[in-house]
Amino acid sequence: MDAKILCLAALSQGDASGYEIRKIVKSGLLGHSRDIGYSSIYPALSCLLNDGLASVTKYSQIGRPGKKVYRLTPDGRMSLLGALKKPTEVDKTRSDFLFRMLFADILPPSVVEQMIDTKLREIEATLARIDTSADAGFESPGEAFVGGYAAAIQRAMANYIADNRHQLVGSFPGPSNKVRS
Repeated sequence: MDAKILCLAALSQGDASGYEIRKIVKSGLLGHSRDIGYSSIYPALSCLLNDGLASVTKYSQIGRPGKKVYRLTPDGRMSLLGALKKPTEVDKTRSDFLFRMLFADILPPSVVEQMIDTKLREIEATLARIDTSADAGFESPGEAFVGGYAAAIQRAMANYIADNRHQLVGSFPGPSNKVRS
């Protein structure tokens, strides 16, 4: 899925600036499936405007640059729907953490342990965000499904790391880092 479709998906949640689109993707449920940077957002929004799939309203702000708020058009909604109906791509696991663990044998064990501990803390933070969303109530069955799926993956990752970290750094003394089920 390209940046234009991801922007359409974010705008389907409501009007947003480019900054807000990035925030929606980074901290919201869309972030569990894709990521997008500012360098991709603004060219994508420009294309959406040119294609009539989004509209923009410019707001003046005192002491700050003007703000552009984008809105999905009916054609944009139809374009998103068409993209969502296409067959899904094969999921790929892309992970900076896993890349580094491939080379754990040439890193100092203390560095590997630190990376593992950091990853486990990141997973816990992600689970806390998902739990907060769940506690607030998901807005749709799709959001509930994605939230549950993402939580299950995060828990499985944490449990695998906790159960197998010894392969990379030897026995790890101390309390279990296994994540709650």
